[in-house]
Amino acid sequence: MSVQATDPALGRLVPDRLREKGEIVIATDASYAPMEFKDAQGQIVGVDIDLGRAIAARLGLAARFQDARFDGILAGVKAGKYDLSISDFVATKERQKVVDMVTYLSSGQAIAVRSGNPDGVDPRLLCGVRVAVQSATVAADEIKESRNPKCEAAGKAPIPGGGDKYDLQTQVTAAVAAGRASAMIADEVIVDYAVKQSGGRLERLGAPYNHAPTAIVVPKGDGELTRAVQGAVQGMIDDGSYGRILQKWGVESSGVTRAVINGATS
Repeated sequence: MSVQATDPALGRLVPDRLREKGEIVIATDASYAPMEFKDAQGQIVGVDIDLGRAIAARLGLAARFQDARFDGILAGVKAGKYDLSISDFVATKERQKVVDMVTYLSSGQAIAVRSGNPDGVDPRLLCGVRVAVQSATVAADEIKESRNPKCEAAGKAPIPGGGDKYDLQTQVTAAVAAGRASAMIADEVIVDYAVKQSGGRLERLGAPYNHAPTAIVVPKGDGELTRAVQGAVQGMIDDGSYGRILQKWGVESSGVTRAVINGATS
């Protein structure tokens, strides 16, 4: 059974199916430090985990996280396998066609290379460069929809294979560190954390770009749950608990002042 919601008004919005089981199942790809990753004990931790637990508590629920491959999460939420997902999803209009999204952060994309940029990577186009990305991310879409068409229009070789695609972000980072790829594209928070943890093997190349909102994924049309999640995030922003979680993980620069339902900008 559910516990007392820390925000009773929001707790009343929780669908009966969740209130009766007393928990909310949250999908997350635990390879995306510092947003979600496994600690030395194998426990899933990170920014999104702390936020997810705090959101659930406001709704009178326990949060149960399930580690899932990123490229299967949206389908899992749509099919009812997961109640929602907090996994650093960039809010896009295309994704909002199949799920609802509550924005809770804002950040850009960034590029990382081996320290000293030994392959002489030019971050402007990356034409002809082996670039590692995680499958089904906006970074992978960026290569297909923007970077490679621009390379071809300029008469230059495209990024080979539309990028080297990996299931996990940890595999992406490892590929660059080992020299199997010359660069990687990921969320700026992920890139900056990877650089810090790399022991001097990686560096960010250039400034972040393509800033966009990041969102919590909720089943399409589940209006009461969506409003409850949005209200919980906004309440945390307003009372300062949201900011304290972001500060704990060093990502306060990605904070927002408003949680918005379906606020994709592109």
